[in-house]
Amino acid sequence: MINFTSHFWYHKSQKNGIFLLAILIICLQAFIFLDVFSSEEKIAKKTPEVLAFQHQIDSLKMIAIENRKPKIFPFNPNYITDFKGEQLGMSLEEIDRLLAFRKTGKFINSKNDFQKVTKISDSLLAKIAPFFKFPDWVEKQNSHQKENSFSEKFTYQNYKKTAKSDLSTNDLNKATATDLQYISGIGEKIAERIIQYRSKLQGFTFKEQLYEVWGLQKEIADKTLETFIIKQKPIIKTVNINSLSFKELLRIPYMNYELCRKIFDYKDEVAEIQQISELKNIKDFPLDIYNRLVLYLHAE
Repeated sequence: MINFTSHFWYHKSQKNGIFLLAILIICLQAFIFLDVFSSEEKIAKKTPEVLAFQHQIDSLKMIAIENRKPKIFPFNPNYITDFKGEQLGMSLEEIDRLLAFRKTGKFINSKNDFQKVTKISDSLLAKIAPFFKFPDWVEKQNSHQKENSFSEKFTYQNYKKTAKSDLSTNDLNKATATDLQYISGIGEKIAERIIQYRSKLQGFTFKEQLYEVWGLQKEIADKTLETFIIKQKPIIKTVNINSLSFKELLRIPYMNYELCRKIFDYKDEVAEIQQISELKNIKDFPLDIYNRLVLYLHAE
């Protein structure tokens, strides 16, 4: 029969030693738990150094949060998609109102027009309107729309106009500065601007182009078109879009840097534009100026 000797059999002195060791361990754990060994050099949580370090950490956290937010770049609000509208904070109803308006073939030309169509709040408009990017001619017309309200009042001298019977022509493309000043509200400066813009376009092809003249109010343009008409459209010599350099294309009326870049990117993809109507295939191409732009371009 195998004799198993107990491993827990100790002498009385050994038992007392084990008992004292257990008491010592318990005391040490109690001291640690009660932070008995903490000294007077304990770091205060609100010292200037700690606060400065915590402020730096908070600043880095805020920078990281801002960097994760989607960045907004300048854009034409006429071409907002569902995804873009959601990123901007627009509701589905507001986006649908914009899309329905665009389907009618009309365009938004100011931030006020955008709010009227979409009915977005003033706070959201103030947030996203600084990023609106309209065609150059629209921005010029908007920024200088009120110029005449102060500089050209209907004074006595303004009413001393040329008699209608003394007009040299009623053709808008041949009218002189004196002829144009027959219209109340058109002074020397505005008349010269109309002629300069007409020269830049090589003549007015559409009567609506008159509204693009910098500083000419819509009401005055309406009056002008009641007297002056486009009897004969100008003969404009078009240029081959495939043979133009970037700078040459940029000089074309209605062209801006962003659109010019998109056209050259498209040309790199297709090697050569076969038909000028291919411009409509370019993503976010401003269709509102297509009929004007093709007056100066052709493809071959």
